[in-house]
Amino acid sequence: MDFLKDHSIQNELVLIFISVILGLFIGAEREYRNKSAGLRTFILVCFGSCLFTILSIKIGIKDPDRLAANIITGIGFLGAGVIFKGDNKIDGITTATTIWATASIGMAVGSGYVYLSLTGTVLVLLILSSLTYLQNLIDNNHKIR
Repeated sequence: MDFLKDHSIQNELVLIFISVILGLFIGAEREYRNKSAGLRTFILVCFGSCLFTILSIKIGIKDPDRLAANIITGIGFLGAGVIFKGDNKIDGITTATTIWATASIGMAVGSGYVYLSLTGTVLVLLILSSLTYLQNLIDNNHKIR
């Protein structure tokens, strides 16, 4: 168990734990609103993005940006899976963009930008909770006219 004394491993474990916690906060908000992607999805998106980012840095490939670009592509496919069209209405766009933002938060954590990822998480949560009120206000004013 000498490898656990390596500070880089301990730092990576802390980063992974932080990504799980941040994904949990965002997922809890989506779960509370009973959206198609919830707690587990957002935890896994944030965790997976963090882990892939750490690996791209640690593996020492010539161009770690390539792996980051592929994370974004994969998240795009995942986000497309939660968007669906109904009767003259498209649902899931906010959840899809939240998945995309959560992946970027996980990538920021994996890169060591913890304060940036904390700020991003707070902003995502504020946007999802506060702007719902403003959106409802605009919708109600639009219906009155």
